Amino acid sequence: MRPILIAGVLCATLHATSDMPAVHGQAPPQQAMGLPPGATPPSLQQSPATPPAGAARPSGNGQVTGGGELPRGAGQEHRVYDLSPYTRYLTQHDRPEQAVIDWILRETGTDVWFTEPFGFMSATRDQLSVYHTPEVHQVVASIVDRFVAGDIQPQVLHLRLMTVGNPNWRARAHMLMTHVPVDSAGVQAWLLSKENAAIVLNLLRQRTDAREVQGVDLPIFNGQTEKLSQTRGRNYVRNVRESPHGWPPYEPETGEVQEGYRLSLSPLLTTDNGIIDVMIKAEIDQVDKFNPVELELPLRNQQMHRTRIDVPQVVSWRLHERFRWESDKVLLLSCGVVASPERKGGSSIMNLDFVTGNTSGRADALMFVEFRGRASENLSTNPIAPRTATAIPFDAPHRGRY
Repeated sequence: MRPILIAGVLCATLHATSDMPAVHGQAPPQQAMGLPPGATPPSLQQSPATPPAGAARPSGNGQVTGGGELPRGAGQEHRVYDLSPYTRYLTQHDRPEQAVIDWILRETGTDVWFTEPFGFMSATRDQLSVYHTPEVHQVVASIVDRFVAGDIQPQVLHLRLMTVGNPNWRARAHMLMTHVPVDSAGVQAWLLSKENAAIVLNLLRQRTDAREVQGVDLPIFNGQTEKLSQTRGRNYVRNVRESPHGWPPYEPETGEVQEGYRLSLSPLLTTDNGIIDVMIKAEIDQVDKFNPVELELPLRNQQMHRTRIDVPQVVSWRLHERFRWESDKVLLLSCGVVASPERKGGSSIMNLDFVTGNTSGRADALMFVEFRGRASENLSTNPIAPRTATAIPFDAPHRGRY
């Protein structure tokens, strides 16, 4: 099996088509930072003639086109896709059609909709309206079919999080895993059969430096997004300002750093459930320590007032990437050997202890992702990780697409 890159978006700080596709991820194309001095941008090399002198300046309010007809120079067509076979079952979801738009954009990219040839896409709860070329419609139809003709019952994704103090666990597990490409810096990915995944788990559990953080079952409707988050604020003195009351002469100004994890997963299955695409977005922030800075501030009696401010040292890790693999296999991700706070404590899934293991300072963070089929057929005693509100919104209005 030869994995090939397809699509994805990623970012990391600290640190898959063939007969049967495997895992893939791909970053957006690099944008040119500039052109050589005097060079003409390609988009202007065949620009229209300069308007005659004295011509009225165009209005910023736009121009109404004659007859109200849409451009058809590239053979664009307007098609309406019925989404109701999918959305009518999601009565507890607000705007479930947004998942269809998100997955279409992940497959086509965004440039298709904002550059030539002209096209648009709009969705309501019951239908998707698309105006574009036949080639784009083929891609759109293939995605829509995975929603409306796929399984309408919630599916189970099983996540297992572990930490290992030394990355040499790979020496014994190497022949049991198939390495696949990943774009995120410092991240590695492998595919394993479920039998081999069980063997690797047993090897890890025999190590004294390995720690199983938590296993969790996530029931998710096809294409929708499940979010897990747990954060807490840590206060520190970020500034000292003059007191308006005169005494004490200076007063501290406090700040807060949010630390913890935010995890988002969106799986999309093929109609036969043979292949699964998963968009994984993870953001982890932890305060390693606060670095003290001593200040000497003048007083009116010519003496000095000594105080201290803190500069937070934050350890962060980011992943935003799409993976594809055969649903009867297990995806294993290694976040690499990352830094961890010196302090002890923390709560469940991904909240450090997340990268501590039994080794202080560094550990290899591992994530097993396994598709287990319908939730109704895979009742589990594993607890569902709690979702708690965070002080910082996880998604911007653009839903992390741009």
